[in-house]
This record gives sequence, C-alpha cells and structure tokens, in this order.
Amino acid sequence: MTALFYTLGVVTFVVSILVSIGLHELGHMIPAKKFGGKVTQYFIGFGPTVWSKQVGETQYGVKAIPLGGFVKIVGMLPPGAAKLADSVEIDADGNRVVKVRKSNTGMFTQLISDARAAEWETIGPEDEPRLFYRLKWWQKVIVMAAGPTVNIVIAFLIFAPVFATYGNPSDPEVSLTVDNVAACVVPAAEDSRACTEADPPTPAVMAGLQEGDEFLAFNGESVSTWAQLSKLIRDNDAGAATITILRDGTEMTVDTNTTVAARPTSPDDPKLEQVGFLGVTPTVQRATGGVGYTLGQMGHMTVETVQALAHLPTKVWGVGRAIVGLQERAIDSPVSIVGGGRFAGETVSHDTFPVKEKAVFLLMLVAGFNFFIGMFNFVPLLPLDGGHIAGALWEALRRGWAKLRGRPDPGYVDVARLLPIAYVVGLSLLVMGVVLIVGDLVVPLHVPE
Repeated sequence: MTALFYTLGVVTFVVSILVSIGLHELGHMIPAKKFGGKVTQYFIGFGPTVWSKQVGETQYGVKAIPLGGFVKIVGMLPPGAAKLADSVEIDADGNRVVKVRKSNTGMFTQLISDARAAEWETIGPEDEPRLFYRLKWWQKVIVMAAGPTVNIVIAFLIFAPVFATYGNPSDPEVSLTVDNVAACVVPAAEDSRACTEADPPTPAVMAGLQEGDEFLAFNGESVSTWAQLSKLIRDNDAGAATITILRDGTEMTVDTNTTVAARPTSPDDPKLEQVGFLGVTPTVQRATGGVGYTLGQMGHMTVETVQALAHLPTKVWGVGRAIVGLQERAIDSPVSIVGGGRFAGETVSHDTFPVKEKAVFLLMLVAGFNFFIGMFNFVPLLPLDGGHIAGALWEALRRGWAKLRGRPDPGYVDVARLLPIAYVVGLSLLVMGVVLIVGDLVVPLHVPE
C-alpha cells in the first residue's frame, strides 16, 4: 500500500502542475485571440508530440516531456530593423508581402537573421494585420502577463481557504499559554530522552506550573509576547523568580528559582550558551486570516521569492557540488518538479501523517510551485514572459516620449535584437533545470519525519 500511496502522491502532484501549465498557456492564448492575434499551436510539454488535434487555425496537443508548455503566437518578431514601409512589396496578385532582410555579418547577427527568417517563413500576406508585434503595447502586456498571473491566481485560490481554515504553517503564533512542562533538566543534546533519577526536576515543576497556565508577569514585569518572557527567563540565570499566571480564570502567583542550563543561542543559531532555564514550552498555533491576510502573506512571499531568485545560481551550484560529492546538499536548496513529486509521494505514503496534514501539504506544495512559476516568469529577460513585457513597456515609453517631444514615431521595438541574451538565458535555465533534476535523483531531499 505504501508504494501505491507514493505513486498516488506523485501522480496527483504532477497532474496538478500540468493543469497549472495548461492554464498558464490559456492565459496567453485567450487574450491573444481576443485581440485578433493568430495562435497556431497550444501544447503542454516539450519534445515529441504524443497527441494533437487541429481545431480551426490552432493545433492543440500534448508532448512527451512534461516540463512546461507553449503557445505559438504568429509574428512575435518584427521583419527587421528597416522601416516597415520599406519592407513591404506588392506581389503579382496585388497582395502586400513583407520582405525579411537576411544578414551574414557576424555570429549574433546571423542568429537574429535566421530566427527572424524562420519566424516569417510561415507568415502569409493575410496574416499581416494579425501579427503579435503589431498589437498595441498594452495588449502585448496583457497577453504576456496573463500567463504568469494565472499561476499567481491559482496560488491565491489555494492559499486563501487554507489560511482561513487550517492556518498558515509558515506563520506560527506563539502564545503565552503553557503547552508542556518539562519534568526534568536534561542536556540540550539529549532533549528527546526520558528523565532519569539523576536528572533534577525543572524549576517549572518546582513552581507547580501546569499545562494551560497563561503567563502574565515575570519578576514583576508584565509580559505580552513569548519572546519577551523567554528573554527575561534567560537573563535570570539561577535567580529567584516570581511568576504571575492565569489559571482557569484565576490570577495567581508562584515562586521558584530558575536554573542555569546550556541552551541554543536562538532558534536560528544552534550554538549553546549558559542561560536561565524554566522548563516550559508555549502553545503554538498557526496564524489564520482571510483575503487581506492572504494578500499580505503573498506580499512577503514575493520579497522572499525575489531574494531566492537572486541566489538561485549559487544554490544550483551547491546542488551540483552535492551531486559529485563535494558537499552535503543544503536543506533549503531548490528542487525541480522531480523533487516536488518526491515530496508529494513521501507525504501521501507516510504512515504517521494524518490525512488532513497530507492534504494541506499537497495543496501548499502545488500553490508554492505555482507562485514561484508565476513570479519567475515575470523576470524581465527573454525568453521569459517578463522579457516580452519589458519590450512592450519600452515601446510605450519610447513612443510616448517621441510624441511628447513632437518627434516621429520610432515604431515597434525589435525584440529580435535581444535574441542573443535569450539564448544565453535559455541555455542557463536548461542547465540549471538539468542539474536540479539530477540532484533530485542522486542527492534528493526528503520530507522530515
């Protein structure tokens, strides 16, 4: 049954991501057609075609490698740097034909020329009014932004109900209510072992503290947060402690002496230091909230995602070093869809996880991938959607500035000139993707027990 549940988790995750990819591409296709553009292909996946069907002028299908998807919008590249009026001729039948100039002066120039020529080989005179590059700048922005926006909306539609009902696993609220009273003082490195007769009782036991007690004050100082209380206890060393608590609605005071024990410096710093110790743990609840809370959390996620993208090459380099055995794989390293599938499979097949926890983990995993995909595609570099958005915005700025100054219209932005950058970025993404996939197979991360 474990293998069956593992497979079920992997399949659920992969199907969810493929559906998300399909919706992303619909986000591009629907407004493109709405604005009169011509879309000739809509595919989920890359590589050899597994299935396809022609509906009108668009071929819909699925390809063998489920690592993305695409829509083919005709006329993404302008015909050339020359003025468009000079690139149009009238053929023998009276049709207007766009002539694409070819060039062989330098490698990058040749690449641009070849890409432009390939783009225009399938474009007929009847397609000219429907070419993507001829759309208004704001229409281009909508077409290219709609895809990643769909992913972010999917993430929101998952996050919002989870945060409102289950709570946010990444935003714990630490209360002043006692969740557990430690029976004895044991070394920090042995926290998980049972007490022995040689272990002294904790100051909390000596004070008679109980589960459910709420801290109100420590040594006469009112407390409002667990962080404040924790600092007061740690700074108290082996001194006397007068603690005011609320128990079953009744305020009461207990006395004890905190002891000195070696404890981690902070939750983020495992280095031990000698500090005052009481021996209680607080009640931790997941923060909950509605639409406003969800939007606020997604704002924080946006900042964290931008920071993660800035460090992505370094993180992938670390995964590469782990693959060849030069270092351990970092627990916070990025994962591919293969790693995400492994997480999903391990979670669903885990014997001790409640069904509710499994469902929430899968939902959060799918939402997290969608949010990252959406944000990543907004990076203003070709071949990502953000590169086309940046080109459209530059076109608007350039034309608006020319109009403001009474200058001639500078025309459309020639994104083909950025193709060398697109090739470098595309190759880099391919290499990073391969490294992460290999890393998820060779040195995989696992769901914590």
